[in-house]
Amino acid sequence: MAKAPRFQQIKDYIVNKIEQQVWPVGARIPTEHELCAQFNVSRMTVNKAVRDLVNEGRLERTPRLGTFVTQPKAESPLMDIRNIADEVTARGQTYRSDIRTLKRISASADVAMRLGVMLGTDVFFSEIVHYADNVPLQLEQRWVNPALAPDYLHQDFSQHTPNEYLSQVCPVNTIEHTVEAIIASDSVRQALAMKADEPCLLLHRRTWSQQTLVSAALLYHPGARYKLTSRTDR
Repeated sequence: MAKAPRFQQIKDYIVNKIEQQVWPVGARIPTEHELCAQFNVSRMTVNKAVRDLVNEGRLERTPRLGTFVTQPKAESPLMDIRNIADEVTARGQTYRSDIRTLKRISASADVAMRLGVMLGTDVFFSEIVHYADNVPLQLEQRWVNPALAPDYLHQDFSQHTPNEYLSQVCPVNTIEHTVEAIIASDSVRQALAMKADEPCLLLHRRTWSQQTLVSAALLYHPGARYKLTSRTDR
């Protein structure tokens, strides 16, 4: 069997060091000059290996300081709805949540428009922070139509997520997604432990079951730790 190209061998070597925690998150890897000498290859070969790992989110270059191991960004599909707890555990991380609010409210003009109900209608509201390995990954603010999920307020969302519960009681057949980059408010930054200058990704999501709006959600993500992807097969 033919050996892998030299740049791939260098990539595999770096990834192996990262996965074995020889080079943990935040560690500086050897310079390209040092890797060239170690593997007896050209600078171009080492550069391709390192550049690929930077593009894959495993490494981060800092001008004048070097190349460092970075925490890979959590990733979610944009064109689908996945249970965030399942996503976190699938990456080998520990999931937990902090239920900040779970109550009945009177729909304001904004909420009424989001959820497609009359102004002043009673709706359910929840605010939950989702964590991966005790690092906040998503702030979820969700409004739910009580007519479709009357037992929403009685759920223990420390044991299952709103997404999981709603998918069971009113299966989704239509999804609406809008994504924008925003400057997070102080409360959002605090909930997600974000730096003052860190970008924030906001996903607006509405879901329908049998042509009726079930819920509207605002999903805030720290841009430095999260990304959304989309794939279309043709």
